[in-house]
Amino acid sequence: MEIGVPLKELGDYDINPLQDTILALPESSWFGNQYRQLEYEVHEHTQSIVMVFTDGSNWPNIEVSREAGWSLLTEHAVPLMHQILSDHYPPGGTIIRAMAARLEAGGIIKPHHDAHPSFHYAHRIHVPIYTNPRVRFMIDGRPQTMQLGKAYEINNQKKHSVMNKGSEGRINFIFDYIPPAHVDRNATATPN
Repeated sequence: MEIGVPLKELGDYDINPLQDTILALPESSWFGNQYRQLEYEVHEHTQSIVMVFTDGSNWPNIEVSREAGWSLLTEHAVPLMHQILSDHYPPGGTIIRAMAARLEAGGIIKPHHDAHPSFHYAHRIHVPIYTNPRVRFMIDGRPQTMQLGKAYEINNQKKHSVMNKGSEGRINFIFDYIPPAHVDRNATATPN
């Protein structure tokens, strides 16, 4: 969503329960859903643990489905998402995507903007889970810093990219929230 700035800090949040859960998962958990990696070249160096997802087909009559990551992350991810949403956004909308996303060591996400119409209406929230000082997140050609223990909204309508020159993967929990004014009540959505 176009938010008028490249990155908006949403404040401090207790990420420890979700962080502990994600970091304790077996490596195989990261390869259960390869849709983003296979469909979008910019995500070829990433892996995801997907909770809910839509590919956006038939927009705005989209279908949002629960994925394998739902049972792995819901206990700690849902309360965190709801806290962030209640602090900053109008109630009654829909979470259409939610996942832990890992950028492998040495990996890049090439410069791109999120073009699908759902990204014009959805707030894209990032919660850093694991990072290192050699990660470079660029939005609109400028470096952005994301700290552990904070949540951020990114302007995904600006060109953005990520480079991980570190020796370990960078993990962000990412979710997309469509406010009630833009929710199609005929869509099939997973309850939040």
